[in-house]
Amino acid sequence: MNGQRVNISLKRKVDVDTWNSKTQRANGSGKIAKTLNNYLNELQTEIYRVYEQLKSEDVQFTSQTIKERLLGETKSRYTFRDLIEYHNEKMQHKLHRNTLSQYKTSQNYMMLFIKNEFNKSDIALTELNYGFIIGFENFLRSHAPKPGQGKIGNNTAMKHIKRLRRMVTLAYRMEWLDRDPFVNFKMKIEKKEREFLTSLELRNIENMTSYIERLILVRDLFIFSCYTGISYGDLIELTDANIKTGIDCNLWIMAERVKTGTPYKIPLLPKAAELVQKYKNHPRTQSCCKLLPNLSNQKLNSYLKEIADLCGIKKNLTFHMARHTFATTVTLSNGVPIETVSKLLGHTKLATTQIYARVVERKISEDMALLKSKIG
Repeated sequence: MNGQRVNISLKRKVDVDTWNSKTQRANGSGKIAKTLNNYLNELQTEIYRVYEQLKSEDVQFTSQTIKERLLGETKSRYTFRDLIEYHNEKMQHKLHRNTLSQYKTSQNYMMLFIKNEFNKSDIALTELNYGFIIGFENFLRSHAPKPGQGKIGNNTAMKHIKRLRRMVTLAYRMEWLDRDPFVNFKMKIEKKEREFLTSLELRNIENMTSYIERLILVRDLFIFSCYTGISYGDLIELTDANIKTGIDCNLWIMAERVKTGTPYKIPLLPKAAELVQKYKNHPRTQSCCKLLPNLSNQKLNSYLKEIADLCGIKKNLTFHMARHTFATTVTLSNGVPIETVSKLLGHTKLATTQIYARVVERKISEDMALLKSKIG
């Protein structure tokens, strides 16, 4: 109807050799062919009856509406808001609270798009098609979250669409949708180089001095992450109980990643061990019963900008850059195999770690330059 197609399973079988694709009926005059053809005739008549009935009701309807009326499924017509509520309810114990919060941000954008595009507060799930996805993508690319802020970037837009895709997949598996509207949609992720600190930049931060206590604390937390690869979310959860004796009789950090629940074990390098000892009896560590003093991620990143200025670092210094620095400057550049780095970072896939592989090429280049000088 209006170029929109829906499929109905008739729960019938027919031999391919006896099927006439032109007449859409079975060939032959046998009992099986007659029974099937009579059933198809009756069903087609019923479909036209439903169509005329809906026309007489003077309401807007689609081919999906005809199917629902035909199969008696009108009462089970789900809306987009139903999907959001169902998803959040079922996923609240599976997803980390931060991840669920990101979903809610994406869902707010989805509902804003529906309001702008359809002039409605909600739509039927049957209206979810390829055009909806393309429209949502264009909406995201042209949308500025706050006055004065820039428009949403490509990769951020793709993250919102990725969350929509997971919700739609859930609806499809629940049989709330007859088709997956994402079948022909392709994500367009722009590959970006992960910024990290060079050995010299890392050394400059380590040697930084200041009379401002908060800057020294932030510097130490950043350095700790540079030598352990631990993210902010995991770092603030660490306690004394996470420091254990490893297989080599030395101290290790043993915990699970907050984001994925994946276990990780990291031998404590001397610089990280020194910082654990430094803050062992610190009042802020004692008050929060954590391994290191806690500070909000927002404040950490804000103070890191001051540290970057003091150290003459032109890069956009963020706390997560410490994790990238551990993966590159501290480990891969010093010959640690990528498989080991992957385990240290708590990655579930080696492919996730391979974004840092370009550092290995630099190491090869340096090693070959050294070899050339020796041969020369």
